[in-house]
Formats: sequence, C-alpha cells, structure tokens
Amino acid sequence: MVHRVQVRPISNDEGNKLLRIVRRSSGSVVTWRRAQMVLLSAQGMAVPQIAEVTFTSADRVRDVIHNFNADGFDSLRPRYAGGRPPKFTLAQRQEIKRAALSRPTDHGLPFSTWSLSKLADFLVAEGVVDDISHEGLRTLLREEGVSFPSRQDLEDQHRS
Repeated sequence: MVHRVQVRPISNDEGNKLLRIVRRSSGSVVTWRRAQMVLLSAQGMAVPQIAEVTFTSADRVRDVIHNFNADGFDSLRPRYAGGRPPKFTLAQRQEIKRAALSRPTDHGLPFSTWSLSKLADFLVAEGVVDDISHEGLRTLLREEGVSFPSRQDLEDQHRS
C-alpha cells in the first residue's frame, strides 16, 4: 500500500515561522512558494490539491515535502550556484604567473604592460589554457599574489 506524502508534525514555533514567510511576501519567491507548500501540507491538504493551488506538479510538491522532512527550514532556501570554477593544474598556474610577471615586450608584443584581456588572449594563443575569463584570471592572479600596477601608478610613471 502506498502511503500519503505529508509533512512531518511541526511545532507551533515552526508553524508560526512558516506563516511569517508566507505572509511576508518579501525575499525569495522560491522560499515563499516552498513554505506555502509545506504549510498547506501541515494543514492536512493532499499533494494533488497543493499542486493545483500552487500551480506546480505533484512530483515537485512531494520533493519539497520530502526535503523539508529531511532538512527542515534549510531546504526552503534555494541553492543557486554558477558553473564549476575551472581547475588549472599547478603547471598551468605557474605558467600563468610567469607570464603575468613578465613584460609583454619580452614576448615580442607591441605594448609595455599587461591588461587582463591582453594577458588572457596571450595565454590562450600560447596554448597555456584553453579558455580563461578576465574574472577567472583576476581571481587566479590574486590567489598567486600577483598584482598589476594601477592606472594611477602608470600615469605617475609617465609624468616622471
């Protein structure tokens, strides 16, 4: 026999917290909708009815209820994540650092200082990496302790 999916018994404090989330209507819409599903289940509503009221599938309602039963209020918050950050080998990191600390003229390039875009293009052209974003390069260089002179430093050099 298949048993009905229903939220675990909740305390008065938990019920009040769910009510605050649903009534507040500020913050994440995802959290609000999940709290609404849990609250309706706690009030005895069946999964198909909850799905109809919340304009979602019964499978989604079951997932939310199971997650709440297992993880509590942590399951209500969305866990958004970007893609996996690229992993560079130690050899690649060393080569990127070496290139960043060198002068572009040492590589036969017609400019005196690196910018993130020029360095990223150079690294891809030399085959050090397949692809690297400017932000990824900035982060990697910061981790390696490499910093470029600021525009103000460069302007001060040219005035001297």
